[in-house]
Amino acid sequence: MKVWLSQDAAARALGADRVAKAMVDAGVQPIRTGSRGMVWLEPMAEVEIDGVRHAFGPLVAGDVAALMADPKGHPKALGPTDELPWMKGQTRMTFARVGVIDPLSLDDYRAHGGLKGLEVARAMPPADVVEEVTQSGLRGRGGAGFPTGIKWKTVAGVEGPKKYIVCNADEGDSGSFADRMMMEGDPLCLIEGMAIAAYAVGADKGYVYLRSEYPDAIRIMRAAADLWNRERLTPDFNVEIRVGAGAYICGEETALLNSLEGKRGTVRAKPPLPAIKGLFGKPTVVNNVITLAAVPGIMAAGAATYRDFGIGRSRGTIPLQIAGNVKYAGLYEVAFGLTLDEIVNDIAGGTASGRPVRAVQVGGPLGAYLHPSQFDVPFGYEEYDAKSALVGHAGIVVFDDTVDMAEQAEFAMEFCGIESCGKCTPCRIGAVRGRETIARIRRGDMTAKPLVTDLAETMREGSLCALGGFTPFPVISAMNLYPEDFEQVEAAQ
Repeated sequence: MKVWLSQDAAARALGADRVAKAMVDAGVQPIRTGSRGMVWLEPMAEVEIDGVRHAFGPLVAGDVAALMADPKGHPKALGPTDELPWMKGQTRMTFARVGVIDPLSLDDYRAHGGLKGLEVARAMPPADVVEEVTQSGLRGRGGAGFPTGIKWKTVAGVEGPKKYIVCNADEGDSGSFADRMMMEGDPLCLIEGMAIAAYAVGADKGYVYLRSEYPDAIRIMRAAADLWNRERLTPDFNVEIRVGAGAYICGEETALLNSLEGKRGTVRAKPPLPAIKGLFGKPTVVNNVITLAAVPGIMAAGAATYRDFGIGRSRGTIPLQIAGNVKYAGLYEVAFGLTLDEIVNDIAGGTASGRPVRAVQVGGPLGAYLHPSQFDVPFGYEEYDAKSALVGHAGIVVFDDTVDMAEQAEFAMEFCGIESCGKCTPCRIGAVRGRETIARIRRGDMTAKPLVTDLAETMREGSLCALGGFTPFPVISAMNLYPEDFEQVEAAQ
């Protein structure tokens, strides 16, 4: 009997290792994979029946004996995995292998299309690789949405004996977990993307900068990097894994570079851009996990195939990370263009509590809140920007009607104050004063309300990095969309 079982961090937190032990005790060695993204069904196992993988879950160790004895008649049988509504509705390009393969099996990786993109790229002149990525329309999936091809072209055009590829894997936004799932489920895809970038721009060294809070991803990425380097899959390029101490600010590329160099993680003033003077003062490509992991598929299938998906200037697919108060939480890769109504109500099944949705925060703890009246906005960079919101890392956190939006606004300011690197005054001081000001409002001091808008504007205009600049998004959106939460104390006086 052939059985697959996720070793993704979420699955392990829900008891996957206990299920795996029960399988081994029953005489079956499961193939440990990443997660298919259906977190509400974890631990989820797959069993091959008549050549087709069937899903079962959520499992506990006590379910294993019956599963081994009669899979077809098991009460937790869900049917063929690829036929489940959650899977059928997706366009899995970047995450095509995640949950399918043993993440550390090179044979498995090759059998499912791995290394094809690298082979295609290395058969082309480097400049043509840059052009192919540019034509695909791929933009940075870490939040900024900057065109990937333009960044690569800049690095390629700088003369110098040493260049670097840096993968920003410091995934710190609440409600985001796509990077972690990719690193735990298909790490060789990420390294392949880095190798293609290295060939395109003339780099010979790559670093993956991981956060210490991801022990499973660290373990798997280290094993994958050792495998890649040991097998000399790219003799002219090797990868090293570095682990940060968990500072949110190190998700900003220049603070990350400082940390990589052994310095304090504070932002650098720009210019110079990292593409020109980055790691150790050398030209550096800095892309996040999902950006680099998308590259092998683009090269294998061609730019036009990727570009055909999406809307406007948001091309290709985006891994939606659906979390918070929802019935079906998990990762859902789809072309840009879905509305929040489709994402929250159709895909996620509405709130887990059964109460009405009151707000959805998109793009992490500094993303704007969207009201149900705005749920018709298509999911795309420019479309969200027009609503003073941001796609960011595509983390989607859902709240029901019991949430206090004034409390959430205060939390955003508090979060920024705690996580600020202290480099620039608007962020370092503005966040602290902002939290104090919102606290005054929550105590009933309505004279403080006009100060919030002034503080937010100061932070937006004066911060050197996105942390302080984006803090106004949740604060102002909460005040504008839910004014009653900022007036309830006053009414009670």
